[in-house]
This record gives sequence, structure tokens and C-alpha cells, in this order.
Amino acid sequence: MANNEFLSSFSKEELIRLIGAYSRNWLAMDGAWFQAAERDYGMDAAMELDRAAWRVFTVAEARRIKSFLKLPEQAGLEGLEKALSLRFYENINETAFLRGEGTLIYQNVDCFVQRARERKGMPFHPCKSVGDIEYAEFARVIDPRIRCECVSCYPEITDETCCCAWKFTLAPQAE
Repeated sequence: MANNEFLSSFSKEELIRLIGAYSRNWLAMDGAWFQAAERDYGMDAAMELDRAAWRVFTVAEARRIKSFLKLPEQAGLEGLEKALSLRFYENINETAFLRGEGTLIYQNVDCFVQRARERKGMPFHPCKSVGDIEYAEFARVIDPRIRCECVSCYPEITDETCCCAWKFTLAPQAE
């Protein structure tokens, strides 16, 4: 039996649970390689490797999601919100979207990665420098006019109500 045939034998609820399992598995692998690099090379080198990996991964992920959603080249903030909602970890993190006049704020209210490190007695992942790349590049693929800025992210927490927050704005059209 082909894999698609096997997958089609599952109910919608089972497939949703499977997607959650896949998301946790992917994050576990991401964490395992990062923690190995952190242990063997130190936090600074691990972070450099992490940033390099995210420069590539986030673009590939955004392209696949954009294609899946059939978004136009300039999908705007509405398209970005839809695309962010389908990221691989979206279904296992608690997140929120706050819409403003010409802005979209994405909050990661409860982060799977930070909670896992907390449970293990490890310091929080200093993810801001990775997030700067991850969210800006993801948004750029969805719509090159979108700009991203960090509102709050470890180690620069300015909003205690969430693990991180990112503000997206649509750059004005060139004349």
C-alpha cells in the first residue's frame, strides 16, 4: 500500500494529531542538534550555526506554504497571517495575532522550545538573533514589501505576557 493510501485511512482527527506529533518530532530534532552543538562548541558557535540554518530553512518553509496557499506575489499582511498560521510549530505553540492599522503583531504566547529548556533546567535559548532572521526572511518571501521588527524576544524581553512578539508592517509603495 502506498503511503498516501495508508494516510488516507486515518480520520481527520487522527491526521491532526499526527501533524502535532510531526511538529514535536521536528522540534525535538532541532533541539537535539542545537544542544549537541551547544555542548560541543559553546553557545556562541551554536547560535551562529542556528542562524545559518534558519536563513535557509525559513525561506524554504515560506515558499512551500505560499505555494500551498496559492498566495499572490504580494500577499500583504493578510497573506502573512495565513502563512504564519501554517508554520511547522504553529499547532504546538500558543500564539496570537494582533491587528492594527497597517500592522500585524505575532505573539508566541507559550513557546514549546523555551518550556522544554525550562523543564530540563537549562537557560532559555537566546533566540532573538535567530528570530530576527527567521521572521524577517519568512515575511519577505510572503511579500517583499513586509518589514519585520522584534517587539520582545529573549534575551530582550519587553513584554512579559508572551515568549516573543514580532511586528510586521507593509512598506509604502515606491513612487
